[in-house]
Amino acid sequence: MAGSVDRVREAAANAGLEIEIRRMGASTRTAEEAAAQCGCTVAQIVKSLIFQGETSGRLFLFLVSGSNQLDLAKAAELAGEALKRADPRHIRDATGFAIGGVSPIGHLIDIAAFADETLLAFDVVWAAAGAHDAVFAAEPRALLTAAKAKTVALAAA
Repeated sequence: MAGSVDRVREAAANAGLEIEIRRMGASTRTAEEAAAQCGCTVAQIVKSLIFQGETSGRLFLFLVSGSNQLDLAKAAELAGEALKRADPRHIRDATGFAIGGVSPIGHLIDIAAFADETLLAFDVVWAAAGAHDAVFAAEPRALLTAAKAKTVALAAA
């Protein structure tokens, strides 16, 4: 999946976000796996969750701390419609990323993005870089700007 990793690198450069993509040699598919590989807390892992509008079929990206769950009611309110989990094949076809490697940046399509405000509590967060074993670190505000994500309260209570 070198193409998807290269797309993340290019998207970061185009957004002025300086990153170093690391291939870990082990899976970073889950927040727990990623934290163990990166040597950070689970909370510093950015989960890139993609949901689909039940009416429109549009995809929406929600960036949430690895230690939090997405509040689906808040997410649906932001999307303006009920949401459902998007099919993994549809996610890959539309974004260019397979589940476990979905990055906040570098998607094949323009995607409405929302980020949980709790990510801003950290000096550094870690995100997927387009493959199940690829990650990068970034300052949260710079990452969310590059992702064109609206920062809101998304964490479930």
